[in-house]
Amino acid sequence: MLGKLFIAAIAGAALLPLAATAAQAQGAGGELPPTGVVSAVPASNTPHLKATDDNPVEQIRQLVQCGGTMYAVGTFTSILKGSTTYTRDNIFSFKATAPFTVTSWAPDVVGTYGTTSDTSATLNTIAFVNGNCQDAYIGGKFTSVNGATVQNIAEIDTTTGNVVTTFASKASGAVQTLLGVGNHLLAGGLFTGINGDTTDPYMVSLSPATGKSDGFLHLGISGNYNYPGVSTNPSQVYNQQLSHGGTLDLVEGDFTSVGGVQREQIFMLNVGGTTATVTGWTSPEFDGSNSAYPYQCATVEPFYIQAAAWSADDSTVYIGTTGYHANGSSTGQTARTGLCDAGAAFPATQTSVLHEWVNYTGCDSLYSAAADASAVYFAGHERFSSNPNDCDALGSDGYNAPGIEGLDPANGNLYTNAAGTAGNYSRDRGLGADDELVTSAGLWIASDNLDGSQMCGGVENLSGICFLPYS
Repeated sequence: MLGKLFIAAIAGAALLPLAATAAQAQGAGGELPPTGVVSAVPASNTPHLKATDDNPVEQIRQLVQCGGTMYAVGTFTSILKGSTTYTRDNIFSFKATAPFTVTSWAPDVVGTYGTTSDTSATLNTIAFVNGNCQDAYIGGKFTSVNGATVQNIAEIDTTTGNVVTTFASKASGAVQTLLGVGNHLLAGGLFTGINGDTTDPYMVSLSPATGKSDGFLHLGISGNYNYPGVSTNPSQVYNQQLSHGGTLDLVEGDFTSVGGVQREQIFMLNVGGTTATVTGWTSPEFDGSNSAYPYQCATVEPFYIQAAAWSADDSTVYIGTTGYHANGSSTGQTARTGLCDAGAAFPATQTSVLHEWVNYTGCDSLYSAAADASAVYFAGHERFSSNPNDCDALGSDGYNAPGIEGLDPANGNLYTNAAGTAGNYSRDRGLGADDELVTSAGLWIASDNLDGSQMCGGVENLSGICFLPYS
C-alpha cells in the first residue's frame, strides 16, 4: 500500500518543513505479526469489573506490578473473579500469575466518583519506590483511607491497607501520576501545592519517608493552551514513564514552559543525577516552535499527547494521542495531518527531532502506549488503524482495529490477522483503555465497562482488565 510522508530526524541536521521532505512509507500499511509479540488471545480467568450497562461507569485507571502481585486502582465498588464477587473500593490486588487469585487486601478509599471523562476520578495512580512492596503510594481525588483523613495522596500498607502516618498526605488538587525513581517519589497533577509547599506546582519530587519535597526537581511548570475557540484546559502534569535504563522520565501534560524553556505536551527529564533537569528533547511537531508544523488539534481537545512509551532499547519514544483532527482541518475523506488521534515514533535523541512514522486512527483517540522489542501497542477507543485518508470512517488503506493495535516498531505498520483483513488484536472500545503495562509475562490492559464493554480478543468477562500473554 502507498504510504504518505516520512520525516527522518538526523542529529545536527536542520528541521525542514513538511513539504520539503521526501515521500516515504509512513505506517499506512499492514503486515503479519512476527514471533515475539503478545498473543491475540487473552487469559480468560483474570479478575474484572462488572459487565453491565447500569450507571455509574466503572474504570481501572492503572495497573502496576510489585513482586508477584498486581495492583489496580480506579473507580469501582466490586471485582468479579469466576463466580465470586469481592467488595473493593477503588483499589485491589491479585496474584500476577495464573490463576490470578484476588488477595484479601481491601483498603476503603473514599472519594468523589469520576472517570477519565470526569477529573474527579477517585484513584488515578499507584506507585512503589525502590522495590519496596510493603508500602504503596496512591494519588487521585479522595478524602480518606480506612477511615483516616487524607487529601488526594497517601502512603498505605500493602498488608493492612492502613495509612502510613509518617508520610504527609495533602495535595491541593488531584494527583494524576506517581512514579518511583531511585529514592524519590515523583508526583504530578492538578495541584499547585502539596503538603503545604507551593514551590513546585504541578510536579514535585517527594521523600517517600516524609511526603515532603526533597528538592530533587524544581521545574517551574507553567502555562496552558490558548488559541481561538479553545476549550478550558488547566495546567497540569498528567502522565509519566521511566526509561528502561532508569535515567530518563517522559512527562505529559498541559503546559508551555518547563525548567525555563519552551515545552508543550511532553518533555524528557534527566533523572540520573543529583538534580533532575529538562533535556533538549522536543519537536516542532508538538511544541509550536515552528509554524510550518500543524501542532494544534481541535479546539475541544487542546491537550492531546496523553500517553507515551519507550522502545526496548530506549532509543525511540512512542506517543499515543487524542485531539480529533488538526485545528481547522476538514473531517470526512481528507488526508490526516499533524499528530492528532495517532500513534507516532520519535528518536529519543536529546535534541529537537522529527517523527520517524505516524499511524493515524482516523479521528479516534489513543490513551495508552506500551512497547516491547517486537511491537508497539496503542490502545484507546479507536475503531481503525493505518487510516490516514478519512476521519470518523474507514478510509482507503485503513483497517478495522477496535480498542487496541499492535504496530511494527520499524515502520508503524499495523500487525494484521492471518487473513490480512483486520488488526491482529481487538477489544471492546468503552471509554478507552487508559493504561497498558508490559511485563515479562505479557501485556496488561486497563479499561472500563462503559456500555457493558467486556470483550477482549473475542473472550468475554474481561471488563476493566485484559491480559495478553507471550506465547
